[in-house]
Amino acid sequence: MNTATKPHVLVLGGNFAGLSSAQKIREYAGESVDITVIDRKDYLLFVPNIATDVFENRDPSLHQRMQLRPALAADDIHFIQALVQHVDIDARMVNFLPFERPGEASESLHYDYLVVALGAHLAYDRLPGFAEHGHTVSDLFHGERLRRYLFEGGYRGGPIVIGAAHFHQGDGAEGLQPYPGGSIPYLKAACEGPILEMTTAMASWLTRTGRGTPEKITVFTPDEMIAADAGVKNVEAFLRMITGMGIHYRNNMPDIAQLTAEGIEFVGGETLAAEIKLILPDWVSHECLRDLPICDSRGFIRTNLLMRNPEHPEIFAAGDCASVTMPKIGGIGHQQAELVGRQIALDMGRMDAEEANQALRPVTFCIGDMGEGRAFYVRSNSWFGGHDDVLKMGRVPYRLKMSYRDLFFLTHGKMPGFGLNIAQFAAERVF
Repeated sequence: MNTATKPHVLVLGGNFAGLSSAQKIREYAGESVDITVIDRKDYLLFVPNIATDVFENRDPSLHQRMQLRPALAADDIHFIQALVQHVDIDARMVNFLPFERPGEASESLHYDYLVVALGAHLAYDRLPGFAEHGHTVSDLFHGERLRRYLFEGGYRGGPIVIGAAHFHQGDGAEGLQPYPGGSIPYLKAACEGPILEMTTAMASWLTRTGRGTPEKITVFTPDEMIAADAGVKNVEAFLRMITGMGIHYRNNMPDIAQLTAEGIEFVGGETLAAEIKLILPDWVSHECLRDLPICDSRGFIRTNLLMRNPEHPEIFAAGDCASVTMPKIGGIGHQQAELVGRQIALDMGRMDAEEANQALRPVTFCIGDMGEGRAFYVRSNSWFGGHDDVLKMGRVPYRLKMSYRDLFFLTHGKMPGFGLNIAQFAAERVF
Protein backbone atom coordinates (compact mmCIF):
# COMPACT_ATOMS: atom_id res chain seq x y z
CA MET A 1 0.00 0.00 0.00
CA ASN A 2 1.66 3.23 -1.16
CA THR A 3 -0.16 6.04 0.62
CA ALA A 4 2.69 8.47 -0.17
CA THR A 5 1.72 8.80 -3.83
CA LYS A 6 -2.00 8.05 -3.86
CA PRO A 7 -4.83 9.43 -1.74
CA HIS A 8 -5.62 7.01 1.06
CA VAL A 9 -9.27 6.10 1.62
CA LEU A 10 -9.90 4.64 5.07
CA VAL A 11 -13.19 2.78 5.53
CA LEU A 12 -14.29 2.14 9.11
CA GLY A 13 -16.54 -0.92 9.16
CA GLY A 14 -16.75 -4.03 7.01
CA ASN A 15 -20.38 -5.11 7.01
CA PHE A 16 -22.87 -4.28 4.27
CA ALA A 17 -22.25 -0.52 4.01
CA GLY A 18 -18.49 -0.70 4.66
CA LEU A 19 -17.74 -3.59 2.31
CA SER A 20 -19.92 -2.12 -0.41
CA SER A 21 -18.36 1.34 -0.03
CA ALA A 22 -14.84 -0.05 -0.40
CA GLN A 23 -15.83 -2.10 -3.43
CA LYS A 24 -17.64 0.78 -5.11
CA ILE A 25 -14.69 3.12 -4.53
CA ARG A 26 -12.41 0.61 -6.20
CA GLU A 27 -14.89 0.04 -9.04
CA TYR A 28 -15.35 3.73 -9.86
CA ALA A 29 -12.05 5.31 -8.76
CA GLY A 30 -9.92 2.41 -9.96
CA GLU A 31 -6.27 2.37 -8.95
CA SER A 32 -6.21 6.13 -8.33
CA VAL A 33 -6.57 5.54 -4.57
CA ASP A 34 -5.34 3.17 -1.89
CA ILE A 35 -8.08 1.68 0.28
CA THR A 36 -7.97 0.24 3.79
CA VAL A 37 -10.88 -1.29 5.70
CA ILE A 38 -10.85 -1.63 9.50
CA ASP A 39 -13.32 -3.87 11.33
CA ARG A 40 -13.25 -5.64 14.68
CA LYS A 41 -14.33 -8.90 13.01
CA ASP A 42 -12.95 -10.43 9.83
CA TYR A 43 -16.27 -11.61 8.45
CA LEU A 44 -19.48 -10.03 7.20
CA LEU A 45 -22.49 -10.90 9.34
CA PHE A 46 -25.43 -11.69 7.05
CA VAL A 47 -28.15 -10.59 9.46
CA PRO A 48 -31.18 -10.86 7.11
CA ASN A 49 -31.15 -14.66 7.00
CA ILE A 50 -30.49 -15.45 10.66
CA ALA A 51 -34.21 -15.74 11.44
CA THR A 52 -34.70 -18.25 8.63
CA ASP A 53 -31.96 -20.49 10.02
CA VAL A 54 -33.42 -20.23 13.51
CA PHE A 55 -36.94 -21.26 12.56
CA GLU A 56 -35.68 -24.00 10.21
CA ASN A 57 -33.51 -25.43 13.03
CA ARG A 58 -30.08 -24.60 11.63
CA ASP A 59 -27.20 -23.04 13.53
CA PRO A 60 -26.88 -19.60 11.84
CA SER A 61 -23.17 -19.34 12.69
CA LEU A 62 -22.50 -22.06 10.13
CA HIS A 63 -24.26 -20.27 7.28
CA GLN A 64 -24.62 -16.52 7.78
CA ARG A 65 -21.12 -15.10 7.64
CA MET A 66 -18.75 -14.36 4.78
CA GLN A 67 -14.98 -13.95 5.19
CA LEU A 68 -13.84 -10.40 4.45
CA ARG A 69 -10.15 -10.91 3.78
CA PRO A 70 -10.42 -12.77 0.44
CA ALA A 71 -13.30 -10.54 -0.69
CA LEU A 72 -11.23 -7.40 -0.11
CA ALA A 73 -7.92 -8.83 -1.31
CA ALA A 74 -9.52 -9.59 -4.68
CA ASP A 75 -9.78 -5.81 -5.18
CA ASP A 76 -6.39 -4.95 -3.67
CA ILE A 77 -8.04 -3.51 -0.56
CA HIS A 78 -6.03 -3.75 2.65
CA PHE A 79 -7.80 -5.11 5.73
CA ILE A 80 -7.00 -4.54 9.42
CA GLN A 81 -8.85 -6.45 12.13
CA ALA A 82 -9.05 -3.89 14.91
CA LEU A 83 -11.28 -1.87 17.21
CA VAL A 84 -11.60 1.83 16.27
CA GLN A 85 -10.75 3.97 19.30
CA HIS A 86 -10.62 7.60 18.20
CA VAL A 87 -10.93 9.79 15.11
CA ASP A 88 -8.79 12.94 14.99
CA ILE A 89 -10.49 15.03 12.34
CA ASP A 90 -7.96 17.88 12.36
CA ALA A 91 -4.97 15.56 11.93
CA ARG A 92 -6.91 13.17 9.67
CA MET A 93 -5.83 10.24 11.80
CA VAL A 94 -7.66 7.22 13.20
CA ASN A 95 -6.43 5.42 16.30
CA PHE A 96 -7.23 1.73 16.55
CA LEU A 97 -6.46 -1.32 18.65
CA PRO A 98 -5.45 -4.46 16.71
CA PHE A 99 -7.99 -7.07 17.74
CA GLU A 100 -6.40 -10.47 17.18
CA ARG A 101 -4.71 -11.04 20.56
CA PRO A 102 -4.97 -9.42 24.02
CA GLY A 103 -2.27 -6.94 24.91
CA GLU A 104 -1.92 -5.19 21.55
CA ALA A 105 -0.67 -1.60 21.52
CA SER A 106 -2.77 1.17 19.95
CA GLU A 107 -1.86 2.10 16.37
CA SER A 108 -2.79 5.02 14.13
CA LEU A 109 -3.36 5.51 10.42
CA HIS A 110 -3.63 8.63 8.26
CA TYR A 111 -6.42 9.18 5.77
CA ASP A 112 -7.16 11.57 2.94
CA TYR A 113 -10.76 10.37 2.75
CA LEU A 114 -12.66 8.76 5.61
CA VAL A 115 -15.76 6.61 5.17
CA VAL A 116 -17.52 5.92 8.46
CA ALA A 117 -19.58 2.73 8.15
CA LEU A 118 -19.37 1.30 11.67
CA GLY A 119 -23.08 0.62 12.00
CA ALA A 120 -24.71 1.25 15.36
CA HIS A 121 -24.36 -0.01 18.90
CA LEU A 122 -27.37 -2.25 19.52
CA ALA A 123 -28.06 -1.32 23.12
CA TYR A 124 -29.18 -4.61 24.65
CA ASP A 125 -26.95 -3.58 27.53
CA ARG A 126 -29.45 -0.80 28.27
CA LEU A 127 -32.39 -3.22 28.60
CA PRO A 128 -32.53 -4.46 32.22
CA GLY A 129 -33.20 -8.18 32.30
CA PHE A 130 -32.50 -8.84 28.62
CA ALA A 131 -29.50 -11.11 29.22
CA GLU A 132 -31.53 -13.33 31.56
CA HIS A 133 -34.94 -13.22 29.90
CA GLY A 134 -34.73 -11.81 26.35
CA HIS A 135 -34.22 -13.21 22.87
CA THR A 136 -33.43 -11.71 19.46
CA VAL A 137 -32.09 -12.65 16.02
CA SER A 138 -29.74 -9.72 15.44
CA ASP A 139 -26.53 -11.78 15.57
CA LEU A 140 -25.22 -15.35 15.46
CA PHE A 141 -24.97 -15.83 19.22
CA HIS A 142 -28.51 -14.75 19.95
CA GLY A 143 -29.90 -16.54 16.92
CA GLU A 144 -28.41 -19.84 18.05
CA ARG A 145 -29.58 -19.21 21.60
CA LEU A 146 -33.17 -18.80 20.37
CA ARG A 147 -32.92 -21.85 18.11
CA ARG A 148 -31.87 -24.01 21.02
CA TYR A 149 -34.67 -22.64 23.18
CA LEU A 150 -37.28 -23.42 20.53
CA PHE A 151 -36.04 -26.82 19.40
CA GLU A 152 -34.24 -28.33 22.38
CA GLY A 153 -36.92 -28.33 25.04
CA GLY A 154 -36.74 -24.82 26.46
CA TYR A 155 -40.07 -23.47 25.29
CA ARG A 156 -42.92 -24.38 27.64
CA GLY A 157 -45.79 -23.16 25.49
CA GLY A 158 -46.34 -19.70 27.03
CA PRO A 159 -47.23 -16.38 25.40
CA ILE A 160 -44.83 -14.69 22.99
CA VAL A 161 -44.24 -10.94 22.71
CA ILE A 162 -42.31 -9.34 19.85
CA GLY A 163 -41.40 -5.64 19.62
CA ALA A 164 -38.86 -2.83 19.90
CA ALA A 165 -37.52 -0.49 22.53
CA HIS A 166 -37.69 3.23 21.80
CA PHE A 167 -35.11 4.57 19.35
CA HIS A 168 -33.72 8.06 19.96
CA GLN A 169 -33.16 9.64 16.56
CA GLY A 170 -30.83 12.59 16.17
CA ASP A 171 -31.40 15.83 14.28
CA GLY A 172 -28.80 15.31 11.57
CA ALA A 173 -31.24 14.74 8.70
CA GLU A 174 -33.47 17.74 9.36
CA GLY A 175 -34.24 19.75 6.22
CA LEU A 176 -33.10 17.10 3.74
CA GLN A 177 -35.56 16.32 0.92
CA PRO A 178 -34.72 13.05 -0.86
CA TYR A 179 -37.85 13.43 -3.02
CA PRO A 180 -39.57 16.71 -3.97
CA GLY A 181 -41.50 17.85 -0.92
CA GLY A 182 -40.40 14.79 1.07
CA SER A 183 -38.18 14.37 4.11
CA ILE A 184 -36.37 11.90 6.33
CA PRO A 185 -39.14 11.47 8.95
CA TYR A 186 -38.63 10.50 12.55
CA LEU A 187 -39.12 6.94 13.77
CA LYS A 188 -39.50 5.70 17.33
CA ALA A 189 -37.95 2.35 16.36
CA ALA A 190 -34.80 2.12 14.25
CA CYS A 191 -35.88 -0.85 12.12
CA GLU A 192 -39.04 -2.93 12.50
CA GLY A 193 -38.91 -5.11 9.39
CA PRO A 194 -37.37 -7.94 11.43
CA ILE A 195 -40.29 -7.69 13.86
CA LEU A 196 -42.76 -8.34 11.04
CA GLU A 197 -40.59 -11.24 9.87
CA MET A 198 -40.27 -12.78 13.34
CA THR A 199 -44.02 -12.43 13.90
CA THR A 200 -45.04 -14.36 10.79
CA ALA A 201 -42.21 -16.89 11.08
CA MET A 202 -43.07 -17.55 14.74
CA ALA A 203 -46.76 -18.01 13.87
CA SER A 204 -45.77 -20.55 11.23
CA TRP A 205 -43.42 -22.35 13.66
CA LEU A 206 -46.13 -22.66 16.32
CA THR A 207 -48.55 -24.19 13.84
CA ARG A 208 -46.01 -26.45 12.14
CA THR A 209 -44.65 -27.90 15.37
CA GLY A 210 -48.00 -28.20 17.13
CA ARG A 211 -46.83 -25.88 19.92
CA GLY A 212 -49.84 -23.61 19.67
CA THR A 213 -51.66 -21.11 17.48
CA PRO A 214 -50.82 -17.55 16.40
CA GLU A 215 -53.14 -16.22 19.11
CA LYS A 216 -50.22 -16.71 21.53
CA ILE A 217 -48.34 -13.86 19.85
CA THR A 218 -48.51 -10.15 20.66
CA VAL A 219 -46.53 -7.73 18.49
CA PHE A 220 -45.99 -4.14 19.67
CA THR A 221 -44.44 -0.91 18.46
CA PRO A 222 -43.49 2.32 20.22
CA ASP A 223 -44.71 4.20 17.14
CA GLU A 224 -48.13 5.12 15.76
CA MET A 225 -47.73 2.40 13.11
CA ILE A 226 -45.26 -0.44 13.03
CA ALA A 227 -42.70 -0.33 10.19
CA ALA A 228 -44.28 2.75 8.61
CA ASP A 229 -41.21 3.09 6.38
CA ALA A 230 -42.53 0.08 4.45
CA GLY A 231 -45.44 2.21 3.23
CA VAL A 232 -48.70 2.84 5.03
CA LYS A 233 -50.79 0.89 2.51
CA ASN A 234 -48.41 -2.06 2.69
CA VAL A 235 -48.41 -2.11 6.48
CA GLU A 236 -52.18 -1.81 6.67
CA ALA A 237 -52.48 -4.90 4.45
CA PHE A 238 -49.95 -6.75 6.57
CA LEU A 239 -51.75 -5.86 9.79
CA ARG A 240 -55.07 -7.07 8.37
CA MET A 241 -53.39 -10.38 7.61
CA ILE A 242 -51.80 -10.96 11.03
CA THR A 243 -54.79 -9.76 13.06
CA GLY A 244 -56.93 -12.07 10.94
CA MET A 245 -54.67 -14.89 12.11
CA GLY A 246 -55.43 -13.95 15.72
CA ILE A 247 -52.13 -12.19 16.43
CA HIS A 248 -52.50 -9.28 18.85
CA TYR A 249 -51.18 -5.84 17.82
CA ARG A 250 -50.33 -2.92 20.13
CA ASN A 251 -49.07 0.49 19.04
CA ASN A 252 -47.88 3.65 20.83
CA MET A 253 -46.33 1.57 23.59
CA PRO A 254 -44.14 3.26 26.24
CA ASP A 255 -40.46 2.41 26.39
CA ILE A 256 -39.38 -0.86 27.97
CA ALA A 257 -38.51 -0.60 31.66
CA GLN A 258 -37.30 -4.17 32.15
CA LEU A 259 -37.67 -7.79 31.10
CA THR A 260 -38.58 -10.35 33.74
CA ALA A 261 -39.24 -14.08 33.78
CA GLU A 262 -42.97 -13.28 33.61
CA GLY A 263 -42.93 -10.76 30.77
CA ILE A 264 -42.14 -7.16 29.79
CA GLU A 265 -42.64 -4.16 32.05
CA PHE A 266 -43.02 -0.77 30.37
CA VAL A 267 -42.34 2.71 31.67
CA GLY A 268 -45.49 3.77 33.49
CA GLY A 269 -46.26 0.31 34.84
CA GLU A 270 -48.05 -1.53 32.03
CA THR A 271 -46.99 -5.16 31.52
CA LEU A 272 -47.30 -7.82 28.85
CA ALA A 273 -47.06 -11.43 29.98
CA ALA A 274 -44.55 -13.41 27.92
CA GLU A 275 -42.43 -16.51 28.11
CA ILE A 276 -40.56 -15.61 24.92
CA LYS A 277 -39.61 -11.94 24.64
CA LEU A 278 -38.22 -11.18 21.15
CA ILE A 279 -36.86 -7.65 21.37
CA LEU A 280 -35.00 -5.16 19.21
CA PRO A 281 -33.16 -2.54 21.33
CA ASP A 282 -32.42 1.13 21.00
CA TRP A 283 -29.71 1.77 18.39
CA VAL A 284 -27.10 4.24 19.66
CA SER A 285 -23.92 5.67 18.21
CA HIS A 286 -20.53 4.18 18.96
CA GLU A 287 -18.58 5.76 21.79
CA CYS A 288 -15.63 6.60 19.53
CA LEU A 289 -17.90 8.80 17.40
CA ARG A 290 -20.33 10.48 19.80
CA ASP A 291 -18.41 13.68 20.60
CA LEU A 292 -17.05 14.40 17.13
CA PRO A 293 -18.04 17.72 15.48
CA ILE A 294 -19.34 15.78 12.46
CA CYS A 295 -22.07 14.16 14.57
CA ASP A 296 -25.66 15.16 15.24
CA SER A 297 -27.39 15.46 18.61
CA ARG A 298 -27.33 11.66 19.10
CA GLY A 299 -23.87 10.90 17.77
CA PHE A 300 -24.84 9.84 14.24
CA ILE A 301 -22.77 11.24 11.37
CA ARG A 302 -24.31 14.23 9.60
CA THR A 303 -24.20 14.13 5.80
CA ASN A 304 -25.91 15.70 2.84
CA LEU A 305 -27.73 13.50 0.32
CA LEU A 306 -24.41 12.74 -1.41
CA MET A 307 -23.24 11.19 1.89
CA ARG A 308 -20.59 13.85 2.56
CA ASN A 309 -20.31 15.72 5.82
CA PRO A 310 -21.10 19.39 5.06
CA GLU A 311 -18.20 20.84 7.06
CA HIS A 312 -15.67 18.12 6.22
CA PRO A 313 -16.27 16.98 2.63
CA GLU A 314 -13.40 14.50 2.91
CA ILE A 315 -15.55 12.54 5.38
CA PHE A 316 -18.42 10.31 4.29
CA ALA A 317 -20.85 8.11 6.19
CA ALA A 318 -22.87 5.14 5.00
CA GLY A 319 -25.17 2.67 6.69
CA ASP A 320 -26.57 2.70 10.20
CA CYS A 321 -24.11 5.24 11.62
CA ALA A 322 -25.34 7.95 9.23
CA SER A 323 -28.03 10.38 10.37
CA VAL A 324 -29.80 10.16 7.03
CA THR A 325 -30.17 6.35 7.29
CA MET A 326 -33.74 5.83 8.38
CA PRO A 327 -34.80 3.09 8.71
CA LYS A 328 -31.50 1.45 9.52
CA ILE A 329 -31.48 -1.38 6.99
CA GLY A 330 -28.81 -2.89 4.76
CA GLY A 331 -30.54 -2.02 1.51
CA ILE A 332 -30.29 1.72 2.18
CA GLY A 333 -26.64 1.23 3.18
CA HIS A 334 -25.99 -0.26 -0.27
CA GLN A 335 -27.66 2.74 -1.93
CA GLN A 336 -25.43 5.08 0.06
CA ALA A 337 -22.26 3.10 -0.69
CA GLU A 338 -22.93 3.62 -4.39
CA LEU A 339 -22.93 7.38 -3.81
CA VAL A 340 -19.70 7.24 -1.78
CA GLY A 341 -17.94 5.42 -4.61
CA ARG A 342 -19.19 7.89 -7.21
CA GLN A 343 -18.21 10.94 -5.15
CA ILE A 344 -14.64 9.79 -4.61
CA ALA A 345 -14.40 8.87 -8.30
CA LEU A 346 -15.55 12.43 -9.08
CA ASP A 347 -12.76 13.86 -6.94
CA MET A 348 -10.24 11.59 -8.66
CA GLY A 349 -11.39 12.72 -12.12
CA ARG A 350 -12.74 9.25 -12.92
CA MET A 351 -16.42 10.27 -13.22
CA ASP A 352 -18.18 13.42 -14.41
CA ALA A 353 -20.36 15.52 -12.12
CA GLU A 354 -23.63 14.70 -13.86
CA GLU A 355 -23.14 10.99 -13.22
CA ALA A 356 -21.66 11.35 -9.74
CA ASN A 357 -23.99 13.94 -8.24
CA GLN A 358 -27.20 11.92 -8.27
CA ALA A 359 -28.41 12.44 -4.72
CA LEU A 360 -29.79 9.76 -2.43
CA ARG A 361 -33.38 8.74 -3.09
CA PRO A 362 -33.87 6.07 -0.42
CA VAL A 363 -36.04 3.05 -1.02
CA THR A 364 -37.18 0.63 1.67
CA PHE A 365 -36.54 -2.76 0.09
CA CYS A 366 -36.82 -5.94 2.13
CA ILE A 367 -37.87 -9.57 1.95
CA GLY A 368 -39.02 -11.24 5.16
CA ASP A 369 -39.41 -14.96 5.83
CA MET A 370 -42.96 -15.99 6.75
CA GLY A 371 -42.21 -19.69 7.27
CA GLU A 372 -43.29 -22.70 5.22
CA GLY A 373 -41.30 -21.53 2.21
CA ARG A 374 -43.17 -18.21 1.93
CA ALA A 375 -42.00 -14.63 2.34
CA PHE A 376 -43.21 -11.05 2.00
CA TYR A 377 -41.59 -8.63 -0.45
CA VAL A 378 -41.69 -4.86 0.12
CA ARG A 379 -40.47 -2.03 -2.08
CA SER A 380 -41.57 1.42 -0.97
CA ASN A 381 -40.43 5.05 -1.07
CA SER A 382 -43.70 6.76 -0.11
CA TRP A 383 -42.50 7.37 3.44
CA PHE A 384 -39.75 9.64 2.04
CA GLY A 385 -42.02 11.50 -0.40
CA GLY A 386 -42.05 9.08 -3.34
CA HIS A 387 -45.02 7.29 -4.89
CA ASP A 388 -44.14 3.58 -4.90
CA ASP A 389 -45.70 1.02 -2.57
CA VAL A 390 -45.38 -2.65 -3.49
CA LEU A 391 -46.22 -5.64 -1.26
CA LYS A 392 -46.15 -9.25 -2.43
CA MET A 393 -46.40 -12.47 -0.42
CA GLY A 394 -45.74 -16.05 -1.44
CA ARG A 395 -43.13 -18.58 -2.51
CA VAL A 396 -41.41 -16.48 -5.16
CA PRO A 397 -40.24 -13.85 -2.63
CA TYR A 398 -38.91 -16.66 -0.42
CA ARG A 399 -36.85 -18.09 -3.27
CA LEU A 400 -35.58 -14.58 -4.03
CA LYS A 401 -34.51 -14.15 -0.41
CA MET A 402 -32.56 -17.40 -0.40
CA SER A 403 -31.06 -16.77 -3.84
CA TYR A 404 -29.94 -13.27 -2.88
CA ARG A 405 -27.89 -14.59 0.00
CA ASP A 406 -26.29 -17.30 -2.18
CA LEU A 407 -25.44 -14.83 -4.94
CA PHE A 408 -24.09 -12.31 -2.42
CA PHE A 409 -21.66 -14.88 -1.02
CA LEU A 410 -20.74 -16.18 -4.48
CA THR A 411 -19.83 -12.69 -5.72
CA HIS A 412 -18.22 -11.56 -2.43
CA GLY A 413 -20.91 -8.92 -2.09
CA LYS A 414 -20.69 -7.56 -5.64
CA MET A 415 -24.30 -8.01 -6.56
CA PRO A 416 -24.71 -7.44 -10.31
CA GLY A 417 -27.19 -4.72 -11.20
CA PHE A 418 -29.10 -7.04 -13.50
CA GLY A 419 -29.60 -9.44 -10.58
CA LEU A 420 -31.56 -6.86 -8.61
CA ASN A 421 -33.53 -5.91 -11.71
CA ILE A 422 -34.43 -9.55 -12.32
CA ALA A 423 -35.46 -9.95 -8.68
CA GLN A 424 -37.73 -6.92 -8.89
CA PHE A 425 -39.21 -8.15 -12.17
CA ALA A 426 -39.81 -11.63 -10.76
CA ALA A 427 -41.47 -10.33 -7.60
CA GLU A 428 -43.54 -7.54 -9.14
CA ARG A 429 -44.30 -8.62 -12.71
CA VAL A 430 -44.15 -12.39 -12.91
CA PHE A 431 -45.42 -13.25 -9.43
